[in-house]
Amino acid sequence: MEARAEARMVRMSPQKARLVIGLIRGRKAEEAITILRTTNKRIAPTVEKVLRSAIANAENRNTDLDVDTLVVTEAYVNEGPRQKRVRPAPMGRAYRYQRRTSHIVVKVGDRQAAPSASELVKE
Repeated sequence: MEARAEARMVRMSPQKARLVIGLIRGRKAEEAITILRTTNKRIAPTVEKVLRSAIANAENRNTDLDVDTLVVTEAYVNEGPRQKRVRPAPMGRAYRYQRRTSHIVVKVGDRQAAPSASELVKE
């Protein structure tokens, strides 16, 4: 069972958002929320909101689901459309710059993440 949530057109560059998304990928949902609460990045509250939405979607889809077993199975950030802007420059010129946007996607499921190679060797 898997549920997903996404936030589109978030006004943050994808590169910066990926730093925070990488912290929660593969973690338990409860642990991921704690990590996001203590992360000192501007995008962290937005990612937490998307994660909570994915958890709520999972609960709504399956009423007998145990929320404590949910794991962040997939989390990624794609680039959204760029807003082109112009800034005044010396001698009547103009500098162009881009305001980047992101699409944040978080998927949660009740299955555990695949075991790593080191765990397979120990068995």
